[in-house]
Amino acid sequence: MLCATTPAFAFAQETAPADDAAATAADTIDYGNDIIVTASKRSQTLQDTPIAVSVTSAADLQNAQIRDLIDLQSAVPSLRVSQLQSSANTNFIIRGFGNGANNPGIEPSVGVFIDGVYRSRSAAQIGDLPNVERIEVLRGPQSTLFGKNASAGVISIVTQKPQYVFGGSVEASYGNYDAIVLKGNITGPISDTIAFSLGANFNRRDGYAKDVNLDTDVNDRNRWGVRGQLLIEPSDALSIRLIGDYDKIDENCCIAGNVLAGPTVPITNFLAGGTSVDANNPFSYRVYNNFLSSNLIKNYGGSGQIDYDLGNMALTSISAYREVRADTNQDSDFTSADLIGRKSDDTAINTFTQELRLTSDFDGPINFLVGGYYFNEKIKQHSQINFGDDFRPYGNALIQAASGGALNVPTLEAALGAPSGSFFRAGDGMDEHYRMKNTAWSIFGTLDFEISDRLTLTLGGNYTKDKKRFSADVDSNDVFSGIDLDAAAYAPFRNQLLLGGALQQAGVNPNDPAAVLAFATNPATAPFFQQFVTFANDNQNNPAANPLNGLKAFQFLPPFLDVPNSVEPGKTNDGDFSYSARLAYKMTDTVNVYATYATGFKASSVNLSRDSRPLAADLPAIIAGGLGTPNLVSGTRFAAPEESTVYEAGLKGQWSVAALNLAVFKQSIKGFQSNVFTGTGFALANAGKQSTWGVEFDGSVRPVRGLNLTLAVTYLDPKYDSFVASAFGDLSGRKPAGIPDLSVSMGGTYTHEFAGGTKAIMHVDYQYESPTQIVDGLLGLPDTVAQNLKREVNQLNASFTVALTNGFELGVWGRNLTNAQYLTTVFNAVAQSGSVSGYPSQPRTYGVTGRFKF
Repeated sequence: MLCATTPAFAFAQETAPADDAAATAADTIDYGNDIIVTASKRSQTLQDTPIAVSVTSAADLQNAQIRDLIDLQSAVPSLRVSQLQSSANTNFIIRGFGNGANNPGIEPSVGVFIDGVYRSRSAAQIGDLPNVERIEVLRGPQSTLFGKNASAGVISIVTQKPQYVFGGSVEASYGNYDAIVLKGNITGPISDTIAFSLGANFNRRDGYAKDVNLDTDVNDRNRWGVRGQLLIEPSDALSIRLIGDYDKIDENCCIAGNVLAGPTVPITNFLAGGTSVDANNPFSYRVYNNFLSSNLIKNYGGSGQIDYDLGNMALTSISAYREVRADTNQDSDFTSADLIGRKSDDTAINTFTQELRLTSDFDGPINFLVGGYYFNEKIKQHSQINFGDDFRPYGNALIQAASGGALNVPTLEAALGAPSGSFFRAGDGMDEHYRMKNTAWSIFGTLDFEISDRLTLTLGGNYTKDKKRFSADVDSNDVFSGIDLDAAAYAPFRNQLLLGGALQQAGVNPNDPAAVLAFATNPATAPFFQQFVTFANDNQNNPAANPLNGLKAFQFLPPFLDVPNSVEPGKTNDGDFSYSARLAYKMTDTVNVYATYATGFKASSVNLSRDSRPLAADLPAIIAGGLGTPNLVSGTRFAAPEESTVYEAGLKGQWSVAALNLAVFKQSIKGFQSNVFTGTGFALANAGKQSTWGVEFDGSVRPVRGLNLTLAVTYLDPKYDSFVASAFGDLSGRKPAGIPDLSVSMGGTYTHEFAGGTKAIMHVDYQYESPTQIVDGLLGLPDTVAQNLKREVNQLNASFTVALTNGFELGVWGRNLTNAQYLTTVFNAVAQSGSVSGYPSQPRTYGVTGRFKF
C-alpha cells in the first residue's frame, strides 16, 4: 500500500537541488542525512538523535495539504488532535496522554513550541502554519530539555530563517465550500549582515454545516496572519533573530450534532415550535440553534533569539512576549429552543518567557548542555451564562416531569416564598471573573559521556519551581439555585408533600379535601392516616427523605464561594526534579540503538470555571467559619501535579534505499489531570495512575527512483491503573477511552521528471485508527451507552502537482476523499438529561492550488 507523508523520514530530494548534478548526487546519499533536528536542543541528524521523534518537512506539509496542527495527525499516528467546542479549544494527545482544553487554568500535557517559544494555550497554537521548515513531534516526557510542562510530549515547529538570497513564493488555493487560501512570503538581504523575511496568509471558507433554524452555513473558516523576521549576523560568531507575528480568527465554530435523543427533546421541540435538533443524526451536518456561535481570537507577540559562538561552546538566549485575546459565545444547548441565552468566555493571556542555555562542542568524551528557563503568565477571564426566554417553561416542564405532575414553577415559587416569575428568569445566570498569575523557573541540563567511539551515556535533569496565585469572583442571581431545599423553613411544605405522597400511594387524591377527610375519619383507614402523619412529621427535616431531592438536579447555577477566602488561600506551590538516563549505541554506520529511562512533570492546574469548588478537606472548616453558601458541595479548586515516567528502547536504521525507526515503551502518568464534561459543567480531578505499553514503527523505502513509500504504525495498550474518584465512579483497571489500539499512516509520493526538468508529483496517504470507545462514561446513562459509542477513522488524502522549471506549480488535492464520518468526541447534552451530543468529523474537501516560487 502506498504510504503517507510519514514524518519519521524525509528524504534528501525533498530539498529540491537547483541543478541536475546536485539532484543526481542527492539520489545517492543515505536517506535522512540532511534532515537536521533540534529535538535534543542540539543540531543533529535524525539518525543520530536517540529520541522518539517524528519529523514532517515543508514538502510533506505541502503534498498532504496539512494547513494547521489539526491536520498534522494524519501524518503522525502517535499524535491525536481534537477540535472541541470553539476555535480556541483543541486537545493535543501523544501516546494517549493529553489535556488542556475547556479551561484557561489547565495547561496542556503536550507542550507546543514555535521557534523555541512555548505557546501555553491552544488558542495561541492552532492558527494556519507559518512558513515552516519542519515540525518535530517528540514522544514521551521531555521535561529535562524543555522548561515548561512537557509531561506527555512536545510539538516543536521550526520556521524558515531569512535568507541572504532574494526569493519567496506566492500561493493561491480554491476549494469546495468556496474555500480561498492565499499565502505569500518574501526574503532577501538588507545588507551583507542583515536579512529579512515577510509572510502573510489568508484562509476563508464557507461553513460545511447548515443551521436550518437560522438559515445560514456554520463551521466556517475566517483567519489571517502576518509574520516578519530579521536575521542580524554582525560577525561569524554572533547571530540575532527577531520575529514578530499577528494572527486573527473570526469564525463560527463548532457545531455539535445530536447523537442520542433523550426525553427532553419533545419539550425542546414544543418550545421551538417545531424541530429543535436533528435527532439521532449527527452526520447530517444540519443543526438548529437560536443564535450563531462566535469566535474572535487574536494571537500576537514577538521573540528574539541570540546565538553566540564561543569556539567550543555556544550560548543561546530566547526571549519572548505574547498575548492572546479569545472572545467566544455559543448557543451551548445546541437546540433551537432558547434555553441558554448566552455562554461567553472572554479570555486575556499575557505571557513572558526567557530561556538561556550553554552548549559545549568539545573534542573529548564529555559534552554538556546547561540552561535556565523563566515563565511569567497572567490570565484574566470574564465568563457569563444566562438563561434564554424558553428556559422558564423548560424548567417548569422538567419539574412537572420529576414530580409526576404534582409541582410546577408557580407552585414552588409560592411555597418557597420566592417572588412570582423569579425562577429560571430570562437573563438570570452567572457573571464570572477569574484571574491567575503563574511564575515558574527551571534549571535543566544534560551530560553526554562517550564511553567508547560507539557507546554514549546521556544523563539529564531539570528542577522546576512553579507558583500560581488565583482568584474567582462569581455572582449567581439564579433564584431557584440559591434556595436550600433542606432548610428548616420549608419543613411544613415538605411535610405536606410527604403526607400527600403517602396518601397517593394509598389511592387517595391528596388534592381532594373530601377524599382525604373520608380516609382520615373512616375507622378502617384512620390508623393508616395517623401512620402517614407520623411518617411526615418524623421525616420533614430528614434530608434523605426530602421529597424535593429530585429537584436539586435543576439547581444548575448555585451560589459560588469566592476564592481566596479565610480558609482557601488561592495558591499552589510545586517543585520537582525530573531526570533521564539514556544509553545510545551505534551498532554499525547505519544502525543505532538506544535505551531510555525518563521522568516528566507538569505543575498543578487551576479550575478557573464556575465548577470550581472547595476541596473536601477544606469544606468542614469553611462551614465552621460561616463561609458556606447555599447548596455548597466539595469539588476541586485545582488538580495536583502530573508526574510521568517512561521506559523506552529504540532502534534506528538508515540505508541507501530504506530507513526505519522502532520504539518499544512503557509510559505512565501519576495524577493525570482529567477534565470531564458532566452536562452542566466540568469535573477536574486527578487520576491515580494511567499507563500505556506501546510499540511505534515508522519506516520508508524507495524501490525505484522517484518513488518514496512510507509506513508508520503505533500500537497502544493503555489502562487506568488507579482512578477511583472519576466523574463516572471507579475506573481502576479499565481501558481509557479515546485511545485506539492501532493507528496507521501510510502513503507514497512519486516524482516523475520529464525531459527539460518539468516534474509531476503524485501523492497519496491514508490514516487509520482502530475502533475505540469515545468517552469513559456519560452521566445519568447506563455504562453500555458509552461503551457502544465508538470511533473508527479511515481517511484518504491525495494530491497531484505539476512543477515547471520556472518555479510555477499547479496542483489538485483532496482530503478525506472517502468522506469518512466519525465523532471526535461525545458528551452529555447541556441541561438535557438522557440526550448525548457530539462533534462530527470534517467532510470531504478538495481544491486546486497554484504556487510560484522565485
